[in-house]
Amino acid sequence: MRIAEAWRVALDALSANRLRSMLTMLGVVIGVAAVVVLVAIGTGAKREVEQQVEGLGSNLLIVVPGRIDFGAAPAVSRLSLADVEAVNRVVGDPQRVAVTVTSGETVRAGTRSAFTTVQGVLETTPQVFVRELDRGAYLTGSDVDTSRRVAVLGATVATALFGDREPVGQQVAIAGVRFRVVGVFAPLGQSLGVDRDAEVHIPVTAAHRLYGTQRIDGIAVKAPDREKISELGDRIVAELSRRHPDTEFSAVTQEQILGVLGDILGVLTGVLAAIAGISLLVGGVGVSNIMLVSVRERTREIGLRKAVGARPRDIGIQFLLEAVLLTALGGVLGMALGVGAALLVSALSPVPAAVTWWSLALAFGVSAAVGIVFGVVPAQRAGRLDPVIALRAE
Repeated sequence: MRIAEAWRVALDALSANRLRSMLTMLGVVIGVAAVVVLVAIGTGAKREVEQQVEGLGSNLLIVVPGRIDFGAAPAVSRLSLADVEAVNRVVGDPQRVAVTVTSGETVRAGTRSAFTTVQGVLETTPQVFVRELDRGAYLTGSDVDTSRRVAVLGATVATALFGDREPVGQQVAIAGVRFRVVGVFAPLGQSLGVDRDAEVHIPVTAAHRLYGTQRIDGIAVKAPDREKISELGDRIVAELSRRHPDTEFSAVTQEQILGVLGDILGVLTGVLAAIAGISLLVGGVGVSNIMLVSVRERTREIGLRKAVGARPRDIGIQFLLEAVLLTALGGVLGMALGVGAALLVSALSPVPAAVTWWSLALAFGVSAAVGIVFGVVPAQRAGRLDPVIALRAE
């Protein structure tokens, strides 16, 4: 039997039982759509994280005490401004070094209040990280040197405390101590699950007085170029280890952060796709069951074809093509449904979704493979039928 004729016969057989064929395809449609949607959500989340990490700045090197490792206990920081001076000498340009000492505090203005992340920083933060001001000015070197009580508010904090009023020049109370607002950040949104607009920056020296500590939680360095990041990190860690022999330090680059997060999100995407693939497995079982029913219903037809010269292989190919056609059509419909659902999720929810060509190819390929795998047994049973017994069947 020619392949073209086998396709025609398969189409005729499916058309003769439209409702049964549609119900059989439904499991495949749902499975393929689920794979496309979940992979799109996983891929979109990965891209979103990459953009957020890259949006922090370029050629960044983060130095912290302890090991940067998932599951590792956080280390108590022994860094101080004296260590920052040592790092400045290693880097050779103090404008490329930023620090942070962080605490959660309640900020008040009149009768309004907001619980925010208060960060003690140097005046170099806008040069190291990507932070733009909406109005006013940022902290200056003089503010840091004199421990001046001035603050720069995030957009969310400014709105919560002052509403439509102009914040610059107003007074806010941080942990009961008054600070004068000198600037407001431009809205930035969330980054790695943290609301960057719910921050307040004050001079690091003022933060030390406010918190009653001299610690520095971490140091960020902007390397002059990408090729020198690793070497610079090794030199900084060596200097800090020399100053604190009993403390371990880690220097991590943006690429390393992206690599770890990418691996985690990649595994998560694979798990989601595997879970969705269970629907395809269920759909394949349904296809196999319906094809076995079809073989029983068409026993006399099979006997007649064998009686006029059809070979077992021809009969087997015909039923196999019917199974593949069922799953292939289901795969196409599932891809269309999955793409539409992914676009809908991306448009109506904060969950990002990015449909990729490889996810569509994978879903369609798996659906076709399901037809082959689950169509083999019915095809073999049809091909092995004895023509005499088949012709006698009622």
